[in-house]
Order: sequence, then C-alpha cells, then structure tokens
Amino acid sequence: MDFAFILTIFLIGFIGSYISGMVGIGGSIIKYPMLLYIPPLLGVAAFTAHEVSGISAVQVFFATLGGVWAYRKGGYLNKTLILYMGISILMGSFIGGYGSKFMSEGGINLVYGILALVAAIMMFIPKKGLDEIPLEQVRFNKGLAAILSLIVGVGAGIVGAAGAFLLVPIMLVVLKIPTRMTIASSLAITLISSIGTTIGKIATGQVDYIPALIMVIASLMAAPLGAQAGKKMNTKLLQWILAVLILGTAIKIWIDLL
Repeated sequence: MDFAFILTIFLIGFIGSYISGMVGIGGSIIKYPMLLYIPPLLGVAAFTAHEVSGISAVQVFFATLGGVWAYRKGGYLNKTLILYMGISILMGSFIGGYGSKFMSEGGINLVYGILALVAAIMMFIPKKGLDEIPLEQVRFNKGLAAILSLIVGVGAGIVGAAGAFLLVPIMLVVLKIPTRMTIASSLAITLISSIGTTIGKIATGQVDYIPALIMVIASLMAAPLGAQAGKKMNTKLLQWILAVLILGTAIKIWIDLL
C-alpha cells in the first residue's frame, strides 16, 4: 500500500460522499463504478465486484451518518416516513447483503445496472408543484412506502448500496415528498438500511478493511460539507444533478454488461 493508493481511495470517498450529502444518497451509485474502474486504470489496485460492494457498504453507513447530522435541524427529517421505510429497508438490505455471497460478479453487476436504469427513468418524470407543499402538511401512503422500501432494500443489499439512489425517485415521484425533506429523510433511511447491508457483508467476509477505513475517514469529512451545500441550492438543480449522475452510471454499467 503506497501513497498513490491511499490518495486515490480517499479522493473517491471524498468526492462521492460530498455529492451524497448534497443530494441525499449514500453514494454507492457514484462510488461503486469509481472503485471498480479508477484504481485499476491508475494502476494502484484492482478490486473485485464483491470487494467493491463490501467497501461501499461500510462507507455508506458513515457517509449517511454525517449527512443526517448536518440535517438534524430545520424540520426536514420526517420521522414517520423514516420509521416505516427504515424498518422495511433494513430487513430487505440484510437479506440482499447476505444473499449476495451466493451470486456471481456478473449477477451483482446486472442487479446494479437494473436498479440504476429504473432510478434514472423515474428521475426524469416531471415533479410539478412538489416543493410548494408545507413540510408540516406532507402526507403519504404508509403501506406503499413500506412495501417499496423492502423491495429496494433487497436489491440494494445485493450490490452493497443502501438504496437511496432508488429511494429518492420513489419518494419524489410515487410518495410526493418535497425535495429537501426527501434528501434529509432518505439519508436517515439509508443510514438504517446500511446497518443491515454492512452486517451482511462483514458476516460473509466481503469487506477489505484498509480501503474501507480510508473511505470512512473521507466520508465523515465530506458528507456534512455536501449537506450544507445542498441546503443552499435550488431544489430543481439538486434533482437534475441526481438524475444525471444516476443516468451516467446506468449507461456505463450497461455498456460493460453488454
């Protein structure tokens, strides 16, 4: 392990976590392909899909922890939404995280590509009038929220993500949650989800601890900074940033799969 290795992993973690804090995701949608492709391109390391998903799982926990801490004030955290979706996604992510041990690397990448494609399509659906709803008047279908988050948890657990890249479009498009409340609440739900995913990955020996530690340090520094930046940005711009990130990742994964 040399300085180039440490710097590369740290920068991947920092950039990904800054963006994750800003748009309300755990960051695996960004860091998964970065970890998979950038280290071997620079000649510093080469991780397998299982190793990448394990590192991502641990890192997401700390990135979302930093993001939630930054959003703890201001009324953006919807406790009812977090409770219903958090419990369901925790169960799903543990099942997916443990079950991924029995899948091939091609299978893991295929699941990731499908999730990214669905999320990208949803992000480009118009969301008119969403941010005109007062935060205290937000209502949603609790049963639907629980079912969808359970499904997301299983799929996200397989790839070592916490599922926020799918939760965010579901909360915006299906449940009609305002953008800033979606960002803050999805970080909290993702934090809960990452517990199940992380336990599943550690229990099955899929975590490379040195790069995971480097990315955790980067996450704790970058995620709160990203969250603070997100609070000041236009909500439409935040939605477009996330949409473009998810679409770009989906295209890259599918090109490699095909």
